[in-house]
Amino acid sequence: MTDARTLNTSPSITRLSDYEPYPYVIADVDLTFELHPTETRVTQRSQVRRITQGVTSIELNGKDLTRVSITIDGVEVSEDRLVEIDETLLIRQVPESFTLEIVTQLNPKANTALEGLYLSNGMFCTQCEAEGFRRITYYPDRPDVMSIFTTRIIADDQHPVLLSNGNPISDEVYPDGRRCVVWHDPFPKPCYLFALVGGHLAVQQDQFLTMSGRTIDLRIYVEHKDLDRVQYALESLKRAMAWDEQVYGREYDLDIFMIVAVSHFNMGAMENKGLNIFNSSCVLANPEAATDQAFQRIEAIVAHEYFHNWSGNRVTCRDWFQLSLKEGFTVFRDSEFSADINSRAVKRIQDVNFLRSAQFTEDGGPTAHPVQPSEYQEISNFYTLTIYEKGAEVVRMIHTLLGPVQFRQGSDLYFSRHDGQAVTINEFIAAMAEVSGRDFGQFMHWYQQPGTPRLQVDVEHDPQSGRLQILLTQKAPVIAKDNSHAPYVIPISYQVIDRESGQVLVPETLFELTEASASIEHQEVMGSPVVSVLRGLSAPVKLEMERSTHDLAALARFDDDGVNRWDAIQDLYIQAIQLLLADPEAGIQPQLADLVCGLIADPATIADPACLAEMLMLPQDNILWDVLKPADPQAILAARQSLRQHLADSGEAHWEDLYKAMKVDGPYEPEASAIGRRSLAITALGYLAKTRSVDEILSERFDKASNLTERFAAYRIARSDGSAGLSERLSRNFLAEAETDEVLDLWLSTEAMNESTATIDRLHELLSHERFTWTNPNRVRAVLGTFANRNVRAFHTPEGYRLLADAVLKLDAMNPQIASRLVMPLCQWARFTEQYQASMKAELRRMIAKDLSKDLYEIVSKSVD
Repeated sequence: MTDARTLNTSPSITRLSDYEPYPYVIADVDLTFELHPTETRVTQRSQVRRITQGVTSIELNGKDLTRVSITIDGVEVSEDRLVEIDETLLIRQVPESFTLEIVTQLNPKANTALEGLYLSNGMFCTQCEAEGFRRITYYPDRPDVMSIFTTRIIADDQHPVLLSNGNPISDEVYPDGRRCVVWHDPFPKPCYLFALVGGHLAVQQDQFLTMSGRTIDLRIYVEHKDLDRVQYALESLKRAMAWDEQVYGREYDLDIFMIVAVSHFNMGAMENKGLNIFNSSCVLANPEAATDQAFQRIEAIVAHEYFHNWSGNRVTCRDWFQLSLKEGFTVFRDSEFSADINSRAVKRIQDVNFLRSAQFTEDGGPTAHPVQPSEYQEISNFYTLTIYEKGAEVVRMIHTLLGPVQFRQGSDLYFSRHDGQAVTINEFIAAMAEVSGRDFGQFMHWYQQPGTPRLQVDVEHDPQSGRLQILLTQKAPVIAKDNSHAPYVIPISYQVIDRESGQVLVPETLFELTEASASIEHQEVMGSPVVSVLRGLSAPVKLEMERSTHDLAALARFDDDGVNRWDAIQDLYIQAIQLLLADPEAGIQPQLADLVCGLIADPATIADPACLAEMLMLPQDNILWDVLKPADPQAILAARQSLRQHLADSGEAHWEDLYKAMKVDGPYEPEASAIGRRSLAITALGYLAKTRSVDEILSERFDKASNLTERFAAYRIARSDGSAGLSERLSRNFLAEAETDEVLDLWLSTEAMNESTATIDRLHELLSHERFTWTNPNRVRAVLGTFANRNVRAFHTPEGYRLLADAVLKLDAMNPQIASRLVMPLCQWARFTEQYQASMKAELRRMIAKDLSKDLYEIVSKSVD
């Protein structure tokens, strides 16, 4: 074993403007893994050819590796030709073409970062995106180096299932009893799409017949105890494959498609070519161990990772600044899939709510960045909601502007032109421009400028002449410096209805705002017009528009756009909370009380029960804090709770009837109509519990429910509004029946966020619970993530901030990715009043004084003023 000269450097910045193509082609890579929990040996044999003249050294990446040997054309490379700086290994004086062989040794058991090769419950698995492959072997760990991989896996009989990318080509048993399986992937890919799994696993198999008549072998591998929970994911996979053929004309290309569920995973899932690795929570489900929301999430994530086979694998990113090229596009694709399979209106409401409550928050904070960033310190920190969710909204706007036919033509051109290539966002846009004839120059500001733009809408109406004028003004994001933002292309879908009757006065129209301001006029618009603007959230902007209570109530009652009905009642809730903040004894507006009573007394006025359930949910804290900043989170919490009580009291005569009308009897089915009814029934029961004791109903639902959705709802409502005895009983019983990790996480998260019982002392109890472990990201997110994001009362205190900061520092030594994501609630200090700001900043300053990972340092340093 040799050691190269190592130089320590401070965190460096990678810039898009510095991009240069890799000077070598690595056509073929042969990998041999001799698996061992603490001493895995990896032999890499690569065929390398220089393509840039004048280069005599090759640059490889490596991290936390024990180097055994490096040879070129069979000759060991001498020490004086090696220079190792940070995560880069430079080999000097290399020939024009050569065979490079590198042997490294790894300790998967000690790898708590869960990047590269590690162990999860005794199973070997990998995570290589974004820069995990450098923890396996020295290699150019960048997405534009695409190679044909052949992988040989050797292991003892404790790990009989040995998987990698591509198709299996051989399987043999060595004389010493070890088994060797060889996989070959015929499609060139970057190393971030490499995957390996080795373990004692069970498998569920099925087949899919493609549109060209090929039969694909489908397999989902899980731990043996989980085999009865994979059928829904398998069915979701087949639905996704059929949808991608029908909507995008994309057929699967290999002979086999595999999914593996692992319990220790930093993310939701990973689209490795032909071998998707999933966080177990995103693939395992049955009625007793998954809620309705879990079923829908599994369906969406299975689809997302499968869709990446084309939008991410066959056509991949040239560099990580193009990350939204694959993620934004694929999130849009999986959103449309879910909308087609389930309720389009509900899916869009949920997406818009998530965008506003989470991505808009990111866009307004210290880590705001464009969809196409220009620089980064640690790429793992750019797997953000801006890249994914805002990136998907940008693609949605392209779809809106072009229409479905031209968008499909553009995607067909993009896939055919760049198949097998690593490309940029600009090349995706170029395909859309070519088929449509549109100039996308100004539209690119959506990719290049950070923050959420604002749209001011003013309406003037002359009741005598019927002249209606809609004045539109686009304004830069609040984080923008003076004159730093150029105007966007903002597609604005609008419609005009009558306030009293709901009659459509002006049909839905799409207007493109390209200047700083514009005016739309309509003549002979009589009656009392109300403008429904940004229908379906046609652009990811913040709407600034003065709307009366009467106008908002009319939109909530009559608008035929699900998003805008929901949005109108959300604005009414915000107005009510503002009144309660000013005067806690104010009550709520009669128009709001009448509206809610009318909706719940006659739910048939809204065809989809799930839409009504969404309308009855109050705005999330992040949205309230944004509107009411500088925010006092404790005062807003009290006002929000007061509003909920007022709504419960106003509809007291109807909640029980609504619950009974929506309650689903018979066998459990995770399909859209049943999910919608259950959601509305649970919502009604939650409000009913605010008006009188429902212990008997909750106890009966918990004890006799045929599915986890209803049992979990009963426990959750009892924890908030049941008697003390029932609350404790259901909490104990729910935990006792939590045989799976996913149900355990529901219990942990509920206990961590319940504002009646989840004190700081209770949080410490959860963190020391025998079933909690710091090395499992799901456990950490369930307790600490939920506490920091959902428990306003306990978190927004000096003690709450200290608890999170201490936990982040502890995690940073084990898993920097999780630590850097968990710290984000502290980084939003600017939204709050001074007393909260001071305590949050004090914790950030305490953290920055420590020896932090690159991941955490980047986030905290940007957040400390």
